[in-house]
Amino acid sequence: MRSCLTLWAVGSAVLVAANGPAHAQTPPVTSPPTPPPAAQTPPPANSPQARVFGRILSVDDAVAIALDTQPSIQARLGDYAAAAFRVDQEFSRLLPQLSASWTAARSQNAGSVSGTTINGGSDRTWTTSSSGPRLSLSQVLFDFGKTWASTEVARRLAEVALEDTELQRQLVTQTVKESFTNINFAQRLIRVNEQALQRAELNLRSARGFFEVGTRPKSDVTRAEVDVANARVDVIRARNAERLARVALATAMGLPATTPLQIEDNLIFQPVSLDPVRLLEEALRQRPESRQARLQADAAEGRARRAFRDFFPDVTGDGFYGAQRTDLSEVWELRLSLNWSIFDGGNRIARYREAKANLDAAQARVRATELDVSREVEQAQNNVIESQERIQAAQVAVASAQENFRLAQGRFDAGVGTILELTDAQLALTLAQNTEAQALADYRIALARLDRATGRR
Repeated sequence: MRSCLTLWAVGSAVLVAANGPAHAQTPPVTSPPTPPPAAQTPPPANSPQARVFGRILSVDDAVAIALDTQPSIQARLGDYAAAAFRVDQEFSRLLPQLSASWTAARSQNAGSVSGTTINGGSDRTWTTSSSGPRLSLSQVLFDFGKTWASTEVARRLAEVALEDTELQRQLVTQTVKESFTNINFAQRLIRVNEQALQRAELNLRSARGFFEVGTRPKSDVTRAEVDVANARVDVIRARNAERLARVALATAMGLPATTPLQIEDNLIFQPVSLDPVRLLEEALRQRPESRQARLQADAAEGRARRAFRDFFPDVTGDGFYGAQRTDLSEVWELRLSLNWSIFDGGNRIARYREAKANLDAAQARVRATELDVSREVEQAQNNVIESQERIQAAQVAVASAQENFRLAQGRFDAGVGTILELTDAQLALTLAQNTEAQALADYRIALARLDRATGRR
């Protein structure tokens, strides 16, 4: 299929000279590369802006920079690291616990000797005491798998945090792709509206020329002036839309909003073939939300096992070796203890029932997440198909609008057409070109959302 980068020619415009109207052909709407900005001071070599300075970025370049510099991704990585350390905390309960202590104290006591006082006061004495150094060791011998269950729950939650990191990467990637496309869409609208402004200005000169020679009324000039003013407003809006899109792309990439960016044009129609069954399988396998739901269900199952094992006792061995009192006499002790809570007012039973209810809810959320994923995949495919069809229809509309404008231009030049007919044809051509640009942008965005729906970056 022929590329949609080149839009249809907009037809001829009328110039009125002293000897009558002359026709001028306006250039077609094309997509030249973004012109390089004016000379700027290079940013520091170690700054994020240095990666984009003086480069024309492709969408893959923009995504790669965003994945490296976006602070929201770094925050998720920190959350995952914290969750991984919580796994170590839970597992540490299975390892020996070793501690050392030593206590020393010096105190002053006031009292009397044989019922008398010295110098009208009390007899004060100093006493020094010490418990001596002590080394203690404690080891859980058997707890019916309670610690293992808690460790496994923490490990599942750490994997959930890791999937959250991948989810953030995919969201950032989608945002970058959409912002990238929005810049190119805004640039396309700028060119379309600038050409509409050129046509309106040519029509205004034609209307003034006809009015001066007495073949057209003053109302034609007034109508043409209104069209010029409206076209200028559209150009201003399109330029502001491009500036806003550049701010959105810079922030999505983790760069300051004022970072100058040069990007490639990605409004290219490249048809894709879709396999609904394969896409759904890929989405259920790769979507972080789907994996998170399953991991949350595994964690809930682990909590239920942990709550059940609370009904069983703990067997612990511990002892110490050290010295006692100020003479530092050797002392040691070994103990084997069994701790079993026989009745706690039904607290453990309630905790176990709570864990079972949470497990049922987590399993239901797995099924709900799978339904959401399948819905999003189906919607994304339909949007891709719809935007493909709109592009083809918009191309036909542009061709028809271009021909209609050419005919209206000829009728106006021949003196048999009205200014209303000409301006309506001009407006229809501009709208058709805008619609084609919108369809191309929607197609690229639909592809980006399909990637997100299937768990791709």
